[in-house]
This record gives sequence, C-alpha cells and structure tokens, in this order.
Amino acid sequence: MYALFRPHLVCFLRDMGLRTNATRLFRAVNQDARHWQILALSGLFCISFVTSDFSARPFALIAAIIGAMSAQLIGTVWMNARKEERRATSGSYWRGSSLEAGAVGWLADFQWKSALITSLSLSILLRANSLWFWLAAGFIAISAKFLVRYHGKHIFNPACIGIVTVSLIGGSAAWVSPGQWGQAPIFAAFAIGFAALVLSSAKRLDIALGFLVGFAAMLFGRAFYLGDPIAIPIHQLQSGALLVFAFFMITDPRSTPDSRIARILFAFAVAALAAWLSWEHHLRGAMLYALAALALLSPVLDRVLPARRFEWTSKKETSNGPETSRGGLRPRPHIVRA
Repeated sequence: MYALFRPHLVCFLRDMGLRTNATRLFRAVNQDARHWQILALSGLFCISFVTSDFSARPFALIAAIIGAMSAQLIGTVWMNARKEERRATSGSYWRGSSLEAGAVGWLADFQWKSALITSLSLSILLRANSLWFWLAAGFIAISAKFLVRYHGKHIFNPACIGIVTVSLIGGSAAWVSPGQWGQAPIFAAFAIGFAALVLSSAKRLDIALGFLVGFAAMLFGRAFYLGDPIAIPIHQLQSGALLVFAFFMITDPRSTPDSRIARILFAFAVAALAAWLSWEHHLRGAMLYALAALALLSPVLDRVLPARRFEWTSKKETSNGPETSRGGLRPRPHIVRA
C-alpha cells in the first residue's frame, strides 16, 4: 500500500516545497517597490540586447553603474555629514557618523537600488559614441538628485536629466534610441512594464496610464485631422523609449506630484509638450525633454494640491515599525506631509 502511494506523496511534498520557496521569494521581492523595477528593467535590457541590432551594451551598463554609484556614494556621505553638522550645532548627538561607527555611519541610507534603476534606464535609452557618455550621464543623474531639491524632494527625474544633459552637451555624439525592438518583443516589453508597475507598491499606475492615454489621444487626433492612415500613430506607440518613459521614468514617485489629481494633470502636460516638440521640432527623445522642462511644475502642483509624500520604504520596515538606526536614534516617520 505504501509503495502505491509513495510516488504521489513524494510529488506532493516536492510541490509544497517549491510553493513555499516561491512564496518566500515573492515576499522578499515585494518588500520594496524598487525590486520589481530592477527585475523589469533587467528584462528590458535583455530584450534590447537580444533583439536589437544597435542594442543596449553591457559595457555601457557598467559605465552607467560606475557613474551613478560614485555620485550616490559622494552624495550619501555629503548628506550624512550635513546631518551630523546640524546635530552637533543643535547639541544633539549622532553616533552614526562618529569614529566608532566608521564607514557604516557615513554610508547610512545608501540608496544603491535607485542608482541601479537609473543605470538600467540610461543603458536602455541612451546611445553614444563613447562609454564616457554613460558614465557622465550616471554621475549627472544621481548628482542632480542631491543638488537640485525643494523641501527635501528632488525635482528632476535622475535618468531623464542625465540623458538630456549629455545629449545637449554631446550633440550628435549622444542621442536617444526610441525605435527599439521588433513588433513581437514590444508587446512582451509592455507586459513586463505593466506587470512591474501593478505589482509595485509605489502606486503610480495612474500617471503612467494618464500619459499613455493623453499621448495616444494626441497622436490619433492628429492622424484623423491630417487624414493619415491609422498605422502611423500605432507605429509611433510601438517605441521602446515610450515604454521605459511611461512605466519607469514619469512614474518616479520622488520627482512627480504627490496628489493623484496633480499627477494626472502633470502627465497630460508632459504628453502635450512631448507631442508638440515631436511634431514641430522633430526632436528625438521629445518625452525626455518635456519631462525635464516641466519638472518645476511638480513642486507647484504639490503646493496647490498637497498630499502625503511618498518615501521609499520596505514593507518589512513598515510592518515592524521604525528600526533604531544611526546609533540607536529612531528616525522620523517615512511618510510626511508635503
């Protein structure tokens, strides 16, 4: 009897073990919204590398990572030094930057995940004649996050401002590659981006859909007005740059408005400016230039339509309460009023 049921029992236990491991893996990934972004962007990088003739290059990704991580390291040390200086002036004590804490204190809150996301976005969108452009773009992107801020919130999307800056400086030596991937891979790429945004806890699907709907409406409306075939706007929507921009760039919760209504208004404004730049000036990467130009609109909308500000916080930290870091001092809550 045992010999009869033994194979079924082994299969059942094996399936239970696989389900348990899969559940643990899903929970580990789902603890931070940036994990989904890293996985999705890595998948898009692989699609670009495999399907495109002038694809994303591994050495370009390495260069972007070096530039972004270097800026993140310098910025983190600089911010922690400023916090220590303010605490010393006020008479409080921060043990995180003391000599006994060493490098751990100076590197507190080192956001390597955000730097990696920026590097992946740069390697997918940016094309250049030299690896120095990716390194410079990564360094500029993360540096802007520390240097250009308003009320503790950075204004420019890091990857966007990095690409726009090196494109303006480099001229024809650095450009954006919008028409990536074939027709079949683009649908798989859109599925990856949509799934990552739905599973992410950043809750920014509204601004992505708002931009896509607004941009698509303008493309189809122009086609109907000019009498162009419907295949033209459909082809314009099958763009790798549009995909990465809509799902991983304009959805950045740290550089976009906090209120849902404000985010939708911001998305429509960016879509309108991007369409105008594309039609009137035939500007490659018009979406990136539109987002960079309208970045100052985000703090204005935050002031007119205030809401709770988003902070990158893992679900483990949220559920277990604030951890005692920086030498035993409890940090302030991660969700603050705008």
